[in-house]
Amino acid sequence: MRKYFVIVILLVASSLGSAAQPRKITFKTEGLTDSTLYIAQHFRDSYIVVDSATANGNQYTFSGSKLERGIYALLAQNRTKQFTDFVVDGSQKFTIACNQQFDASAMKVSGCKANSQMFAYIAKQMEARNRATEINERRRSADPEVKQKAEKDYAALSAEMENYEKQTLKTNANQYFFRLITMFAEPDVPDTIDNKLYYYLNHYWDNVDMTDHSLTLTPNLYNKMNYYFFGVLYNADFDTIKKYADTILTRVQHDSVMLRYFLDHIMPRYYRSTKNIGWDAEWCHLVRRYYLAGLCPWATPGDLTSKQRQAEYLEKSLIGAYGAELVMADTTQSDDPANWISSHRFPERYVILWFWDPDCHHCQEQTATLKTLYDSLQKAPDRRFEVYAVGYESDVEKWKRYVRNHHLPFVNVGGTHVNIDYQEAYNVHGAPTMIILNADRQIIMNKVLPTKSILPFLNDYEKRHPEQANRPLSRWQQLGLRIKQQENN
Repeated sequence: MRKYFVIVILLVASSLGSAAQPRKITFKTEGLTDSTLYIAQHFRDSYIVVDSATANGNQYTFSGSKLERGIYALLAQNRTKQFTDFVVDGSQKFTIACNQQFDASAMKVSGCKANSQMFAYIAKQMEARNRATEINERRRSADPEVKQKAEKDYAALSAEMENYEKQTLKTNANQYFFRLITMFAEPDVPDTIDNKLYYYLNHYWDNVDMTDHSLTLTPNLYNKMNYYFFGVLYNADFDTIKKYADTILTRVQHDSVMLRYFLDHIMPRYYRSTKNIGWDAEWCHLVRRYYLAGLCPWATPGDLTSKQRQAEYLEKSLIGAYGAELVMADTTQSDDPANWISSHRFPERYVILWFWDPDCHHCQEQTATLKTLYDSLQKAPDRRFEVYAVGYESDVEKWKRYVRNHHLPFVNVGGTHVNIDYQEAYNVHGAPTMIILNADRQIIMNKVLPTKSILPFLNDYEKRHPEQANRPLSRWQQLGLRIKQQENN
């Protein structure tokens, strides 16, 4: 009797141990040699590994506590290659049998309707794409009959898939995977709308439930966010980026999880951009609008101080800011400040501040093409710009020699004889750096333009600012004109 009692206790304990394992996800695979596989959550364009399983024949079983509802990835042994996505929604005790290619059409699921329906949907979409590819080949046929038949087939396929999509999403409306499809569908822009881009931008996020934090662990939110900021808004000016970025960020500004998800992704790209006009201004705006306004509780006091200082530094060279006047020695390297040359006092309407290094190959190429443009305009009735070329080189003799040997016609300045730290004043963090100032010596460009783009840029600037084209001389131009007259006398 005692022995029987012990056996009962062991059976009960075993049963309790099994009950304490609410998750048992098994993948049966073909042809894999990996000794270990991993399941991971999506996070932006990377993964967060949550569990691992070693091979047991051709099976890998992940067991333990329940996983959060969401989309997960099955990763190879190297943790970078993804074999497939699967969904955790409802039952967490299921088996997925896969072929070596992990084709959705070959997936056999037992114990989980959510995954079975998801793979069926993906397989149907892949089949439709393959059929569309074949039909499109026939649509390009020179044979009218073949082409006509193909057009009918294409219309039939479109109708079939539209009906399938509608019915599937309706039938499975409560399943997580299909909720994501509905939520992240492209905005339906009415044909009657004149400004379709405006409508698209204003309705891009309409269906997304920003209160659902599980979205941060799906590829869907990352892809939509990435395309919005760095696809649709990629070439937009600062005012447009600011408007539409704030449209979505304002919705989540009191939700630190969502706000951080967005800011941590977009801010580094805006900060590090050396080519995109207006991105540095957007970075500064985000710092002041969200970090310095106390909306980022994850930021340490050190983070806030650092961001504030960096914003103040960048703001000195943002488009729209007034450029600091540099006064530097030319190639004579005179010790007398009275002989130094100002970056602002020229009769020309525009000044191109050109920070360059004679040891920099790209600088050499750009300087040569800039010289060609400059020389071609020397006899023009209205050369609208002067080039104030700052030698970004500590070896003054090397810089002077390069200027002399290459007959650079610019206003060439350099060395340590300077009134202010130009690196600090204009955020010069490397060479080449280009800053273009207008007649009021206000910054109108802070990115390096190809030489061929300089005149088109100035023409476009004057179209957008017609008051600049025929305006009276600014005080800086008047000073420059007097200096030139004195030099001629």
